[in-house]
Amino acid sequence: MTRLLIIQPDATNPIGPLGEWLTEAGAELDVRLPPEQELPASLDGYDGLICLGGGMGALDDAKHPWLINVRKLLAAAAGKAVPTLAICLGAQLLAVATGGQVAEGEAGPEVGPGLVSKKDAAWIDPLFADMPFLPDVMQFHRDVITVLPPSAELLASTPKYAHQAYRMNRCVYGVQFHIETTPEAVLAWAEAEPEMAELTRPGALEGDALTSAHAEIAETWRPFARRFVQLAAGQLQAAPESQRQLPLA
Repeated sequence: MTRLLIIQPDATNPIGPLGEWLTEAGAELDVRLPPEQELPASLDGYDGLICLGGGMGALDDAKHPWLINVRKLLAAAAGKAVPTLAICLGAQLLAVATGGQVAEGEAGPEVGPGLVSKKDAAWIDPLFADMPFLPDVMQFHRDVITVLPPSAELLASTPKYAHQAYRMNRCVYGVQFHIETTPEAVLAWAEAEPEMAELTRPGALEGDALTSAHAEIAETWRPFARRFVQLAAGQLQAAPESQRQLPLA
């Protein structure tokens, strides 16, 4: 089976339906919740890596010193082209681990069900190409990626924050939004962060609306999860080499 390391930085942000989609596609999941569950020293023995979200900051090492090891694993995955999917906080950790920058969003938090817009590079990407022009996603974040890593290609944006999805080294992906949530998880976040929850459109975080939103998310992202497992298994060719050139020193 295709073995995936799942890093879960926060107990309130489990892998949810994404885990079901990955396993039904043939993946074996090794879920680690630090610091209670120690992270492996390397990615040896794994075919891919997924890093989930959490309520801490990407550089909040004083309160969560194990974040250093998460960033090391993400940097190693990026450097060795290990198929990777980093979600929300995970995408921010991947960014800062590889030369990008993260800060609190100047336009305020992005919260609730929404859409992202595919960019040019997404149309020839093995994971994003078959997705609709405006995929459904779930947002719940204060911090944003202000500067992408130098080698990253932008795959999706929103009018509020540009860096919603990106790819590095042909098979290493970061997405600022969530695709793994359940209505219950989002409601729990809204109860814990009422000031953030108030920023979404009226009714968007009510039960029926969240159920409908998650059905739309599943329709789009379940096939995406299957393609990620195929990528990790070597059954799907990675993206073409980036046409971007770094400036000469």
